[in-house]
Amino acid sequence: MFLPSFPLRAALLAALFSMTLAATSAPTIGRLWSLTETARDNGHRLTLLAPPAAAPAAVDTGTSTIVCDLRQPCQEMVGFGGALTESSAWVLAQLPAAKREEILRRYYDPKEGIGYTLARTPVNSCDFSLHMWALDETPGDYDLLEFSLAPMRRWVLPLIHQVQDIAGPGHFHLLASPWSPPAWMKTNNRMDDGGSLRPEYRPAWADYFVRFVRAIETEEKIPVWALTVQNEPEAKQTWESCLYTPEEERDFVRDHLGPALARAGLGGVHLLVCDHNRDILYKRASAVYLDPVAARYVWGAALHWYVSEDFSQSTRVHDAFPDKVILFTEGCVEGGPRPGVWASGERYAHNMIGDFRNWVCGWIDWNIVLDSRGGPNHVGNYCDAPVLVDVKTGQVTYENSFYYQAQFSRFVPAGARRIVSSGGPPALESVAFVNPDGAVVAVVMNAADAPVDFGLSVEGETIACRVPAHAIQTYVGAKSR
Repeated sequence: MFLPSFPLRAALLAALFSMTLAATSAPTIGRLWSLTETARDNGHRLTLLAPPAAAPAAVDTGTSTIVCDLRQPCQEMVGFGGALTESSAWVLAQLPAAKREEILRRYYDPKEGIGYTLARTPVNSCDFSLHMWALDETPGDYDLLEFSLAPMRRWVLPLIHQVQDIAGPGHFHLLASPWSPPAWMKTNNRMDDGGSLRPEYRPAWADYFVRFVRAIETEEKIPVWALTVQNEPEAKQTWESCLYTPEEERDFVRDHLGPALARAGLGGVHLLVCDHNRDILYKRASAVYLDPVAARYVWGAALHWYVSEDFSQSTRVHDAFPDKVILFTEGCVEGGPRPGVWASGERYAHNMIGDFRNWVCGWIDWNIVLDSRGGPNHVGNYCDAPVLVDVKTGQVTYENSFYYQAQFSRFVPAGARRIVSSGGPPALESVAFVNPDGAVVAVVMNAADAPVDFGLSVEGETIACRVPAHAIQTYVGAKSR
């Protein structure tokens, strides 16, 4: 198998033996439980452990119990994934083919990977590109006669194809986001440093989206599952960026992009607005949704984790507009790699739990792979990534953020539903789901410095659990036959 902890055959056999003993000695319970753990201090990385036993009847776990309520299903999950940027593609291309294949399978192989099915890729370049480029750089080409996917064909498209092949039919969904229109469409005549879309080029920019979707589907046989209108529309960056007020985004969707996609027969491509931080989610989403014509074209809103951890913003949007989805589309630890820093993985889990408990339906991480500097990045905006590669030596490092995300993605498939869960010791963060096959999944994180005992209760039955310090666990309770 491809998960790094699994080749440790002796450890796996020992775990299986202990599970057998526990299963034969534990009191009978209505579900068949499994437990997978990643922990700082014991070397566990997605390690399968002995299943928990039923809590003794004499023990009153009370407020120390996490109660999962199957009678209260919430949002349907759409999946997990990462970004397939030009930087990731370049880094992976420096590796031997077998090692590159192994990394991608650990992410996207439906049987042996961690359950990724989603991917995000930029339309035109972004900071995690080798240089600045657009798919049509001919000034004034209103009819897009010079539009071409050629800039994507050296690095990005081969990576997308390889991931698509590994994931297989029905297991790969691509979201595309622009960081900037071509310079000639913008008020500052640059792709970087903010600027905005010139009003006279709004129809051409809408047609650019259509041309991109059609070209990548017809020429490359890669279907586009979703689009965002603009990456971080309120951020003036030293890299590719473009500013929209909430009203400008609304009007562009209502008057140009939505109708252009509909005329082209692309109404089935999911369109997301905002694609920026939580603190402005309601402001931007509501500006679009309160316009009935604009709202008709929009599937939902996308969010990033920078600046804010006010997870309640998503619940506010959901409560006001329950027919619209909320999807997490970008987050990373900024400032370069943090090898060995355990808090990085805990930040991921904290945000994932907070988002999922507030109606977010899926999670797309930023770059799936970067080099040992946290790049390449053409403006030096280096970041961490779950997988780091030393391109000189070929050494591949799986950061704890890889395993922390996997504690969710490997066990919660598309079609699962979050269920209401409550209680548990104050030191723990948790979220629960029910999968399409009826299995209950509970993810529990302990970011404290001491182990914590707790109960986990489903349909009146409680199992006795312990989570080590600085650890995350996934409990899967399959329905007994």
